[in-house]
Amino acid sequence: MDIRPPYGYQEIVPLTKQHRVLLPEPRKLPLVFHNLTALPLSFTEFAAACRDYPIAFVSSDEGKSFVAMAVLGLENQQNLFVTAGGGWDAGVYLPAYVRRYPFCMTRISVNGQEQAERVACVEKRAINDKGEALHNAKGEPLPVWEERKKLLFEYEADLVRSDEMTQALAALGLLETFSMQAVPNEGSPLVMTGMYRVAEHKLVALASEKLKELTQQGILARVYAHLISLSNFGRLLDRRTGGAKPAASSAPARDPKKLN
Repeated sequence: MDIRPPYGYQEIVPLTKQHRVLLPEPRKLPLVFHNLTALPLSFTEFAAACRDYPIAFVSSDEGKSFVAMAVLGLENQQNLFVTAGGGWDAGVYLPAYVRRYPFCMTRISVNGQEQAERVACVEKRAINDKGEALHNAKGEPLPVWEERKKLLFEYEADLVRSDEMTQALAALGLLETFSMQAVPNEGSPLVMTGMYRVAEHKLVALASEKLKELTQQGILARVYAHLISLSNFGRLLDRRTGGAKPAASSAPARDPKKLN
């Protein structure tokens, strides 16, 4: 049996009713999230996330599939939203990807064949006899697990909607690569590549019936949230240096630092 941990997790195991789990304090981050430059974003999160983060699309298979991501830093292994106390900045939206930790949903492969059903899992190092019980002696879920289970399953379903959205955008040829160059007041320029955005000129050129479909599916609203959010690259630079705002470009960048 093969279980692959999601992005940012280390080793996960299927959750059982006997497990006791160390649960993080609200907005308190495990070390694994301190150095993540981006986090996956689900469909309904766009409206809240676009106020604080740049939202970009990334692809690990050369443009065949895409994932919507909230960008957290301008350099590899940089999260500009972690506070000195190890928490997430209380003034910004906390992505559901973080709020669900140490739990996740994943597919399991048996003899090399990926199973259709997703399984609720937990970070192995969070399992501890001193942790919280999630079920009572009868095996019935306790409120502490009911709340997290609701978030976990709703978020998983919402990630599917996000995936369907990126598939629709890609099928219409709306996604284009772009690079981001940030010039701080001190130090060398920072260049980020490996990102995709919706090409506005292609969006404008879409047939009216296609735009209507995107609107009815709730995708067009997310597209506008994504486009508006790109100005937040300037806010990332402000968090890092208090310097000048970055400039976007679709041209290849020199000495690129990929978003991963």
